[in-house]
Amino acid sequence: MAWNEPGKDDKDPKDKNDPWGGGHGGNDSPPDLDEVVKNMQAKLSSIFGGKKSGNSSSGGGKGNNMGNTGFFVVLALIGLAYIAVNSVHIIDEPERGVVLRFGKYVRTLNPGLNFCFPKPIEEVYNVNVNKIRSQKHHATMLTKDENIVDIELAVQYKIKDVKDYLFNVQGPDMTLLQATESSIRNIIGHSRMDYILTKGRGAIAADTQTLIQKTLEQYKTGIIVTSVNMLPAKPPEQVKDAFDDVKKASEDKERLINEAQAYENEIIPKSRGKAARLTEDALAYEARVVAQAEGQASRFEQLLTEYEKAPAVTRERLYLESIESVMSRNRKIFLDTGAGDKILYLPIGQESTGQVPPPLLPSSLPSSSAASGSVEQSLRDQQDMRTRSER
Repeated sequence: MAWNEPGKDDKDPKDKNDPWGGGHGGNDSPPDLDEVVKNMQAKLSSIFGGKKSGNSSSGGGKGNNMGNTGFFVVLALIGLAYIAVNSVHIIDEPERGVVLRFGKYVRTLNPGLNFCFPKPIEEVYNVNVNKIRSQKHHATMLTKDENIVDIELAVQYKIKDVKDYLFNVQGPDMTLLQATESSIRNIIGHSRMDYILTKGRGAIAADTQTLIQKTLEQYKTGIIVTSVNMLPAKPPEQVKDAFDDVKKASEDKERLINEAQAYENEIIPKSRGKAARLTEDALAYEARVVAQAEGQASRFEQLLTEYEKAPAVTRERLYLESIESVMSRNRKIFLDTGAGDKILYLPIGQESTGQVPPPLLPSSLPSSSAASGSVEQSLRDQQDMRTRSER
């Protein structure tokens, strides 16, 4: 049934068909929209110094004009405040600001005071590029010699290019994790078990970092890897005891090698010094023998020259020098006095007692001829010994 159905009293406020009537339990009609706007304008005009509208038509018109002016002023101030707040952006030192214009990347803001269009035209997102982020990776891998090891490492990284990090790759952190797993499996697959467990941890970590960074640059993820820390590799628990024995044997091997090298470093310098000393002694002996030989040869040549000039004199001289050389080493000298029955005894080299020793009797000594013969034999023996020693 229509609201204003014919035959009904239009003035009846309790008509149930009228949605604004008494069917809703009220006797008042809904407020008019014009009246609501007028009331708001009146309140704003009273706030900004306007007068309330009166019964006169001229006063009402003036109040409405002042209310409209105040309303627009408020809107303008609100708009300016919104623009000022959303146009000025202060970027901290460790951050970079990414500007999106209607959702599209426009530019990157550097640290400091920056200006851009307010929302919703442009939006700015701050990203910390100096923050060190970390990822851990743990896996069981197969080595080159077909052994199994448990590898655990931590990768530290930070953002190098904000644009590439946010927009070039979907999920750059996941890309880094996958690149890490691929790189470490490649390195471990080309290394032997004993190298991984003993001295290869530092080299493996460095090679892994290089390979990860190369992969990330190929995908342009905007990430730079600062360090890769690898924990000591462990064999599976089922064969841990056997690998511990192998590791201990390797350590013993290294210890014995170091001890052998230390012994070598101690012995070789001593041997070289001894060899150098023997070489110097041999050279000195050679020089001495050569000099002696050259001196004797020169002396012989000089004697030969003198002997050719005066053979008898030279022979006598040699004889006297030989007697002098022999007698200088004897402590007893026997002299024939020429009487034929006594020989004078001279105790050379003994301390003098102030007494003259008695002459030796012929009965206690051999004859003079025998004595002279023995002296001559002794001189010849001494001369032969000297000649052999000089040779």
